[in-house]
Amino acid sequence: MVRVGVAGATGYMGAELLRLLAVHPQVEVSVVMASERSAGVPIGRLIPSLRGHLDLTVEALEAERLAARADCVMLALPHGETHHVVAVVRRHGRRVVDLSADYRLRSAAEFEAWYKTPHTDPAGLAEAVYGLAELHRKAIASARLVANPGCYAAGAILAVLPLLRSTLGRPEGIVIDSKSGVTGAGAQTPKPHPMYQFAEANENLQAYSVATHRHTPEIEQELGGVAGAPLRVSFTPHLVPMNRGIFTTAYVPLSRAASTADCLNAYRETYAGEPFVRVLEEGEPVRSRAVLGSNMVDVSVVADSRTGRAVCLSVIDNLGKGGAASAIQNLNLMHGWDERTGLEAPPVYP
Repeated sequence: MVRVGVAGATGYMGAELLRLLAVHPQVEVSVVMASERSAGVPIGRLIPSLRGHLDLTVEALEAERLAARADCVMLALPHGETHHVVAVVRRHGRRVVDLSADYRLRSAAEFEAWYKTPHTDPAGLAEAVYGLAELHRKAIASARLVANPGCYAAGAILAVLPLLRSTLGRPEGIVIDSKSGVTGAGAQTPKPHPMYQFAEANENLQAYSVATHRHTPEIEQELGGVAGAPLRVSFTPHLVPMNRGIFTTAYVPLSRAASTADCLNAYRETYAGEPFVRVLEEGEPVRSRAVLGSNMVDVSVVADSRTGRAVCLSVIDNLGKGGAASAIQNLNLMHGWDERTGLEAPPVYP
């Protein structure tokens, strides 16, 4: 059994990590850490769904103790805080799956420009592997530090990837529109931003961080790698009144005349053998609920001959493929296990 320690255990992402790790056959959750205000409280009291599944008490975050009590560390901490912990944990030779943004961007300068905080671990940044298995499976398998993708980035990249890889899509002029449930912002304790309070989010739809969202550079970084040249995308996120899920619609200029069937064939070729990606049939509706509580991704595409664009659609659970479940997939790859281990349950319905 591999001892896994989780830091940031009491937020939505940490709770989802623990839910999945609690039933993982190769893992023992050895320590859970969070902020000082949660220290000393049984995890089942803070996250009632875990009662009877994890008999652990939350400890205050301390990197040396975390490294001493785990073989692999999974971090669900706020951006800007994680690289201080990672530097210590890596010094002890522990493997790390980081769910924050601190290691996603290859350039420290770009991280600092988008996140407005210094990056103090350039060695870790140089070693980190971007943790989207559908792009970097082989590198993840040998990695010591994996940077889990942002939720919006995962949905956007998987929606667009087949068109760029097949050269049916042009990298110029890509527009991406994503709509997320409110858990994408995290638990936001002790006081949530007003836009996430019930009276503001319920029966409402709003765009935010227009042209400035921090997942934009990782979308551009990873899609640029597929296209073989730097690219720019227009990305707009929206908040919708549901708990979980991200629905992404991307508009990609076509490089030549192509039918919907041509585009769907590119998706089927790209995702052939992928255990967590389902390419839907032409005309089949794409629904966020169909992937709820899972690591699944549903994708589809429609060629619009009138505009010369393809309309690319994807749905993920922002806490699943957009976070914790994807992190478990990476954990599996890093340890040589079947990447489906602990993730076999189908999505929740209804």
